[in-house]
Amino acid sequence: MYLTKFETMDINLLLSMVNMKLRNDYANLDELCIQNEINKQKLCERLAQASFEYHPTSNQFRLQSA
Repeated sequence: MYLTKFETMDINLLLSMVNMKLRNDYANLDELCIQNEINKQKLCERLAQASFEYHPTSNQFRLQSA
């Protein structure tokens, strides 16, 4: 499954795939988006719909803090 289809992908699968790619293959979110030719803002907005936000220090998406 390719990240280019992130807009229609199941949100839980998307979160899992993005965090796995960040952990294993990319130093940061910018690099992931550039290499996969996806819009960073749209990806963040899609994950924010399910209350996830990117944390640069841990290089992963996590539930938004209250």
